[in-house]
Amino acid sequence: MKDGISRGVYATSTTTKAKLHQSVNSSSSSINSSSNHINSGDMLSSTRLGTFWVRLKHKMFDIPCGQLKNVHWMNMRATPGTAYTPTEVEHIANVITHGIWVGPAVYAGLQLIWRSGSDAQRVAGFIYGTALFLLFAVSTFFHTVFYCNRNRQLKDVLHRCDRAMIYVFIAGSYYPWLTLTPPTHPSILLILKWLVWLLAGLGILYQQVYHEKYKCLETFLYIVMGLGPSIVIMICGHEFTGMDELKIGGLLYILGVCFFKADGKVPCAHAIWHLFVVLAASVHYFAILKHLYS
Repeated sequence: MKDGISRGVYATSTTTKAKLHQSVNSSSSSINSSSNHINSGDMLSSTRLGTFWVRLKHKMFDIPCGQLKNVHWMNMRATPGTAYTPTEVEHIANVITHGIWVGPAVYAGLQLIWRSGSDAQRVAGFIYGTALFLLFAVSTFFHTVFYCNRNRQLKDVLHRCDRAMIYVFIAGSYYPWLTLTPPTHPSILLILKWLVWLLAGLGILYQQVYHEKYKCLETFLYIVMGLGPSIVIMICGHEFTGMDELKIGGLLYILGVCFFKADGKVPCAHAIWHLFVVLAASVHYFAILKHLYS
């Protein structure tokens, strides 16, 4: 009987161990299966994530380039006696490149007046600051109206004013130097001070009478008025502090003129001309601020 009981206990124990071993193997298989599933999921997620970034990179770098290829950057050159018609991109560039400087031009003019210690400095600062402001403000107003293309008559008037402001700004840029520098050649400086305004008036009159008719002559007049007084000053041997800055600014203006008459040949040529004007005016302004209003 004892042998029977022992055999029963041994059989039960063996059966229990077998079931326990089977359960452990089943759990291990389940864990391994789950682990394999998780690893497969991670690999799949990594693959999808990599594909996403590849597609995103493609959209970020390739699509804009494709859009830029379809942009109409410039139109045909204008025929003699007519004005060039910019593309939409050129219109926007023309407005922005001068529009963002209207506010700084106001501050720059006020800065000269605040630093003034005499009536002569106040008058010179007011004239130069006003000319600087009008240059950017009238240009921005004209290009904005031109872009909207709703009032042709107003656009034509503003175009004339925009070109007239070039003469005014040239004369206004000379005024502080011809008024506030030491008078080693007082008679020459006095003559030049009024001569530049006379030339500005004649240039504006010509602009109103022969608007857009003789473009090369118009550009030539800008250059003569801009360089003429400087050449006279150097020939007379009149030296003053700030000559280097004036020469750099003048060189920038001359380089910009190359783009001023390049509409239809160079995309956004007029906007590039605007940028040269900004750079040259900045050089001249800080020269005035440093040497005449220190």
